[in-house]
Amino acid sequence: MEYRTVSLADQVFERLENDILSGKYQRGEIITELQLCSELGVSRTPVREALRRLFQEHLIEDSPKGTQVLGISRKDFEDMSAIRLRIEGLAVRGFIENADEDSLKELKEAIDFQEFYLARKDADHLKMLDGRFHEIIYCRSGSIVLRDTLLPLHRKVQKFRRAALTEPIRAEKSVREHRAIYEAIAARDADRAEQLMNEHVRNAMKNIMDKEM
Repeated sequence: MEYRTVSLADQVFERLENDILSGKYQRGEIITELQLCSELGVSRTPVREALRRLFQEHLIEDSPKGTQVLGISRKDFEDMSAIRLRIEGLAVRGFIENADEDSLKELKEAIDFQEFYLARKDADHLKMLDGRFHEIIYCRSGSIVLRDTLLPLHRKVQKFRRAALTEPIRAEKSVREHRAIYEAIAARDADRAEQLMNEHVRNAMKNIMDKEM
């Protein structure tokens, strides 16, 4: 594990959070400090701090057998999707009102690369760029509240997004939906952009909910 200039505890937390959200550690799995120290090659102090933060994020819990992984449940996913359906359209409207031409270009490039990796059936890059597309909109929405609400929600369903984007039909449809959203944004058609974004979130939600979680 390579470490950057941010604190070791922060890096361990980010690694463990990602491992839980990506599904490396499954719901119901028991994890221990010693196990994590061995896997990550760090001392117990940063692991203990990371576990404390994971408790606060409700990603793990105490159980009679030890520390148990919670991850994201079906109900969690339903709740997060319901929130996104309510406010993601606001972020699109904010982007249209606040973003400059460079931001619009950045958004287009994210979709162009999505189409590039779609043709190569590269689910990992598609997931990364799917996140990038939404992140650009959130961060250029002109609202810190929307950004700080939507970014964690989108990140927390990464396991389900990757599973969906592994399916060629859904992956192709998702990229087409992103392109349509971009075109509405570029035309400064806020009503159309909001409608398309809500349809995109609803389609993604239905695709995932129709499967085992």
